[in-house]
Amino acid sequence: MQTEKYDLAIIGAGPAGMMAALRASECGADVVLLEKNHVPGIKLLMTGKERCNITNAETDPLKFAANFGKNGKFLLTAFYHFGIEETIAFFHKNNLKTKTERGGRIFPESDKSRDVQKLFLRLIKESNITLLTSCRLKKISQKQNTIEKIILDNAEIRAKNYLISTGGRSYPLTGSTGEGYKWAGQMGHTIIKPEPALTPVLVKEKWVKELEGLSLKNVRISVYQNNKKQDDRFGEALFTGTGLSGPIILDMSKSIGKLLVNGKTDLFIDFKPALDFNILDKRILRDLEKYNNKSIKNILPGLLPKKLIPVILKAAKTDPDKKGHSITKDERKKLRLLLKQFPLTIKSLSGFNKAIITAGGISLKEVDPKTMRSRIIHNLYFAGEILDLDGPTGGYNLQVCWSTGYLAGENAVTIDPENKLP
Repeated sequence: MQTEKYDLAIIGAGPAGMMAALRASECGADVVLLEKNHVPGIKLLMTGKERCNITNAETDPLKFAANFGKNGKFLLTAFYHFGIEETIAFFHKNNLKTKTERGGRIFPESDKSRDVQKLFLRLIKESNITLLTSCRLKKISQKQNTIEKIILDNAEIRAKNYLISTGGRSYPLTGSTGEGYKWAGQMGHTIIKPEPALTPVLVKEKWVKELEGLSLKNVRISVYQNNKKQDDRFGEALFTGTGLSGPIILDMSKSIGKLLVNGKTDLFIDFKPALDFNILDKRILRDLEKYNNKSIKNILPGLLPKKLIPVILKAAKTDPDKKGHSITKDERKKLRLLLKQFPLTIKSLSGFNKAIITAGGISLKEVDPKTMRSRIIHNLYFAGEILDLDGPTGGYNLQVCWSTGYLAGENAVTIDPENKLP
């Protein structure tokens, strides 16, 4: 079996692995980048609805890290070393123009995630990096607390240092099948149970199929359990054929998943959060009086998207052809309540097949945040989604890949693997 020797072997050519390879090569290392797909960065193509939400415009590392909860502190060294400003500069230097949208979300000016992938493929080709695609890792061979080699189908790789950046378990069709957890676990690392994060929500009501594709802007969504509000968000959402998706839902999915373990969980949509009950009632009454000879279904477009009107009227048990002057006070109250507290019963989360990222992963206690080096294996590093880190939508999770990948790639070259573990 053929044996190849390198300074650094990187397992997984997603965003973190590619960034690590480029930085290590820039530092003078002989790098091999291993990818089981036929081309690197396939999952990158799917991010940001295929537009690639590169990062977020929040440049304060402390505020950025706070979006990752208690685990956010782990990221501070990485963010201070190669943060948002450095990331944007990296893309601009390599001729990829960016633009900033609502919520500080930064995208390629072209709106094409493929342009980001092409940039990395070009840089890898121009750098001192050996890229091996369509290759399967069969075994990681270690001796005590050091990796000796990795064995592929028809070759073995020996390196001074190794980096695992295989991602999590979300979108398994892109290759994210959780194999990295298995290898890390075999080497003694603790794996925090992987759970789907930033995933759509499924509801029990079958009629949501009628609303599939309906986009909701400036709505407030609340989640209740045992008649107590557990979460509350304002922004955008989207009806799917089986439930809800969109930024609000994705960001709430982690907390919803935890609630579902404890039983029945309900969701309420406020379609008019800027209006309280009294003001909304006056608005409905005004429209009914103004268009008193019109049917209610033709009066409501001033308040609701047309696609939503039949569903609301059916829930209110109101004849859609009933004239405005015939709508009773009781019907008006039902209508008002549905506009402010439209109820849905959560069935489950969509799971890993639709999850954008994975919560859980390599325990941060076993990784040095200053270097991304394993505290268990002398010559092993981690970067990206495989770590127990998950943030909200808006470019936060890709920034983790850029920052931890850059830091790991640099330190995997500059730290002698014989040095004592931190």
